[in-house]
Amino acid sequence: MSIRSDNANHRDLAGTWRLSSAGAHQTVMAVPGDVHSALCDAGVIPDPYEGRNEELVQWVAERDWEIEREFVVEQVDGDWYLDIDFLDTVAIVFVNDVPVLSADNCFRRYRPSVTDALQPGENRIRILFHSSIAAGAERQAKQPFYVPYQKANSPIPNGNMLRKPQCHFGWDWNIAIAPLGLYGTIALKKFDPARVEHLTTEQTHHTDGSVDLAVTLTLFSDDPAIVPVHFELDGERIRLDCGTRSGETVITHVFTVEKPRLWWPAGSGEQAVSILKVEIPGEIVERKIGFRTVELLTDKDDAGSRFALSINGREIFARGANWIPADALFSRTSREKTRDLLQSAVDANMNMIRIWGGGFYEADWFYDLCDDMGLMVWQDFMFACNLYPCTDDFLANVAAEVDYQVRRLSSHPSIVLWCGDNELVGALTWFPESLENRDRYLVAYDRLNRVIEQGLKQAAPQAIWWPSSPSSGYLDFGDAWHADGAGDMHYWSVWHENKPFENYREVHPRFCSEFGFQSYTSLQVIKGFADERDLNIASPVVELHQKNAGGNERIAATMFRYFRFPTDFGKFIYLSQIQQGLAIRTAVDYWRSLKPHCMGTVYWQLNDTWPVASWSSLDHGGGWKAMHYMARRFFQPATVVAIPSKDGDTIDFKMINDTAETLVFDMNLSALTLSGERVPLKSANGQCSPDRAEALLSVSLDDIPPDCVIGWSFIASNGMSGEGHQVMSSYKALDLEDSGVSLSAALRGDGSIELDVSASGLALYVMVESECPGRYSDNAIDLAAGESRRIIFRPNTPLEGGSVPQFRALDLYGSQALG
Repeated sequence: MSIRSDNANHRDLAGTWRLSSAGAHQTVMAVPGDVHSALCDAGVIPDPYEGRNEELVQWVAERDWEIEREFVVEQVDGDWYLDIDFLDTVAIVFVNDVPVLSADNCFRRYRPSVTDALQPGENRIRILFHSSIAAGAERQAKQPFYVPYQKANSPIPNGNMLRKPQCHFGWDWNIAIAPLGLYGTIALKKFDPARVEHLTTEQTHHTDGSVDLAVTLTLFSDDPAIVPVHFELDGERIRLDCGTRSGETVITHVFTVEKPRLWWPAGSGEQAVSILKVEIPGEIVERKIGFRTVELLTDKDDAGSRFALSINGREIFARGANWIPADALFSRTSREKTRDLLQSAVDANMNMIRIWGGGFYEADWFYDLCDDMGLMVWQDFMFACNLYPCTDDFLANVAAEVDYQVRRLSSHPSIVLWCGDNELVGALTWFPESLENRDRYLVAYDRLNRVIEQGLKQAAPQAIWWPSSPSSGYLDFGDAWHADGAGDMHYWSVWHENKPFENYREVHPRFCSEFGFQSYTSLQVIKGFADERDLNIASPVVELHQKNAGGNERIAATMFRYFRFPTDFGKFIYLSQIQQGLAIRTAVDYWRSLKPHCMGTVYWQLNDTWPVASWSSLDHGGGWKAMHYMARRFFQPATVVAIPSKDGDTIDFKMINDTAETLVFDMNLSALTLSGERVPLKSANGQCSPDRAEALLSVSLDDIPPDCVIGWSFIASNGMSGEGHQVMSSYKALDLEDSGVSLSAALRGDGSIELDVSASGLALYVMVESECPGRYSDNAIDLAAGESRRIIFRPNTPLEGGSVPQFRALDLYGSQALG
């Protein structure tokens, strides 16, 4: 983070700019911001997210757009430059009609000289954005051979030609409108007499517990100069007077910290950070430093090779989800919204997010949040699901991107792994061209992958590198989707191949970095983009908000497999979310029970970019779907899971302990009759070693009364507790009786709502809903006859006049009951 206030040598050019296209559609645009949002705000286009408006706004991406504004510089003596980042994407920048920059990479920082273009007094800056559609076609035509892209994901063609978020061209969860704009910094600056180009750090941890922090500062100056430099770490401040030459000058200072507090992932210790400051005249740069070691353990074992992250010498089981951009349109994002999404991950007992390779390298403050929250970051480089050019100019552009991004981000303690790409090895098998000439496209891929790897190792020698995701290891170009002996796995057979949830127990990943199952977004979200007449799964509006081919059919077909079909639209939405949570819980429970063979479950996906049917556990806007409430339970560091045997004769209960202490578990097992009676069966007590999964109890199904559901509750010696249930065959085979679910609501003094939810029969997956956005202390719960649960609802915004929203409670019986 760079801190620099407006003064005679610095002009922040953010603010209101004029927007137009070939002199038409003249309006204003906020910078940072995007063109679509500006046009929507001005009423030029309808909201792209509503109804079928996506189809009506396609013309925007087909045009060139221009933004401009004036600024004043009283004195233009000296050397001046523009500081620009997150410029999306193919653009020319003019100052007083003099072209000063031709840009074509959203992921690079640009600092063009404007000394010769400035004039005393008023100046005009103008940015011409070239249509990404046109630019992609032009670049594809110049390739020495055709470079295919994933058409099923991207209805807008040739996005692989451009260094911008690949999901902008559409994805199987994203709107396809190819946004454009300027999302970061734009400022006019003067050398005084130098600027900070990069600030990086390396840590050396000694056996006595002390740490040497080597701070490397890269300055850039037009002319030789003497620059006073202040290095400061947690109040320890030192001044160096450094001579700089024309161009870059590298300065290193080493701090020794005798007894540092260590940074740990969430749930494993504190997130201790130190503040590093470097100051030169006119500029202060800050970094958050977390003292920690990280290793990727890939040593050989009987099953193949391990894949485990070790932080500060302790292996950490990764519990998390994949992160995609917070919104399809930049102007609809904010730090507050993003903070809420990341906090939801932590609140669901996650300790990792994977920043997927089809979006952005996020802003500095994003990683600051991850540092503070203890979210380990698996950072993909921004390449996903396509093949890419290997021409010299493309690779040089990538090399500059990698160098900038790695130097910008590598000091963050949260970033524990850098991955070359998402599914590019698999993409070699997806296109006729690469199937017919694999050697050509494999060599092209290898050239790109090596440029990324070499750039990472040069910019951050201590960084952990993984070549691709999924991957079985270095220089292994095989099928990592189904190879569970080594590396990381993407397991999609349950969703894309329509295999049953039980199939998750047929694979034994070392680390599963993608797996998922779809649900519909919540009813209140659907009502935000669909009229009442469109509330039907087969309506054109709802189908347009499903981007995965065959997705609606797969959701419905799965319901036929496991459940009795719901009786109305709202119940269909509810049940889709329950079965999504059931699918992912099945995978997570089993794979966690395999530890230390498996050391990570990172599901697809945490969030949505717009309101859509998807694999996310959070709605667009941040609301929790049923699965997110379930994730908080199945990701709990200490828990008990039920694993049915392959022959279906027994259920094995295993203790999962992701903590560093030995835990004792006490569990009570019961049979739940279909009328809701809870019949005690047996109790069990067991001790589980630190960071292990161990057996607690095995139950023969012969010992379970017929027409019953197995239920259990447990408490661990660290205070963590939970409960769960397991059906013997399928939910649709249960002749459930009336659950008699009821609820009452009362306003509390702090503005929250206290809900009392009770049942007179067996109520499975009780989900409380309201039109009022907010969060529940718990949801998707089970109740036996005569049981009740107190749930606290906290609205996102204060309720007016002490009003209490209308709530309803859905459960499995109610979703299939008529009337």
